[in-house]
Amino acid sequence: MIVPDPASINLFYVFHIGVTQDFGLYYTTVDMAANSGQGAVIQKNVQLENFKAVDCLSAIKHGNGRDWWVFFRRYNNSPAAPNNDWYLYLITPSGVINQPIQMIGSIQSTGFGQISFNASGNRMAYINYKGLIELYDFNRCTGIISSPVTISSENSQAPWPENWSSEFSPSGNFLYMTQIAAFPPDSCYLIQFDLNSANIAQSADTIWVTPFEENMGQLKMALDGKMYLTTNYKGGYPYADTSYNYINMNLTRINSPDSLGTACNLQPFSFYLGGKRTYFGLPNNPDYDLPALAGSPCDTLVSQNELAGAANGSIHVYYHPAWEKAFINASNLKGKTGKLLVYDIQGKVVHSEPLRIQNGYYTRDLSMIGRADGVYLVVVETEQERLVKKILID
Repeated sequence: MIVPDPASINLFYVFHIGVTQDFGLYYTTVDMAANSGQGAVIQKNVQLENFKAVDCLSAIKHGNGRDWWVFFRRYNNSPAAPNNDWYLYLITPSGVINQPIQMIGSIQSTGFGQISFNASGNRMAYINYKGLIELYDFNRCTGIISSPVTISSENSQAPWPENWSSEFSPSGNFLYMTQIAAFPPDSCYLIQFDLNSANIAQSADTIWVTPFEENMGQLKMALDGKMYLTTNYKGGYPYADTSYNYINMNLTRINSPDSLGTACNLQPFSFYLGGKRTYFGLPNNPDYDLPALAGSPCDTLVSQNELAGAANGSIHVYYHPAWEKAFINASNLKGKTGKLLVYDIQGKVVHSEPLRIQNGYYTRDLSMIGRADGVYLVVVETEQERLVKKILID
């Protein structure tokens, strides 16, 4: 899980957990400005905890729009010592700050789980391998987890339902979940829950069933408003060099995830990966663009001057597909000169030019002719700030 350092545009924390060896929670610090701009590790494997971890590392932006919360859960597989402990860490310009342990929700006793958040970050879901499905409220200002709602409890004995992944629809009205090799044996399920139902558990609707060869994996919302799902061919890792097929060379897409039942418009194996292959996972990225909670009491970590300064600079980018142009407008900028940078999804700079600011404003009509379909980052960088906006070319 990569989290930017709120104190620097160049520093990033890489949080990682040991689930099979070197147990615990660690972070490594990367300076992207070091090594002549190629980046370098400047602090490696700083240990925060030294016990077994549940494989559910997650993060979400603080309500002040600057800091971050990182989530971690303890795993103890001893029948005498299951737990419902939640470990949170607050990432501020001062560093990584441990928070009080919160004991809330059901006891969980497996090393595999997943945390997912709705689009506004005030509600989260936790699922695990033994069948637990729970909803919680989350306060982005205080970091308090509250109001647990149990949709499904853990199974006390095998075979487990093997919940693998969950994701909220954009509105937060629906929760999608995958189960691997569940009931009957050697089948996988994509399930939709209606979170507005009076009985969420009974609202469960099986959208898709596949044989074990089409092993369902991670769910993830994308910038285009669609949800994507990985499939792992026969659960294998690593694949043989000859193992290329429609299952592992495509993602499955849910075109209308805010629609009930089959109206969600599931399209199996519809997103081609360009000759590459997928396993169970998708990138574990938090929502880097989640805005601050306007009008909230979240200025406890930020002075009024900082808030005013942070609110000043803004950037708007509109991509016109017919003209193949990106219309870039930035206002209330600090400084006089800077750079316009465009990055592709791999982080490669595909365009760079100097820019000049006039009375706090910058505008540019940038040709994107010849650019491949995909997500790009448009960056306006001055002597004092860095503004970023994503665009999608399709």
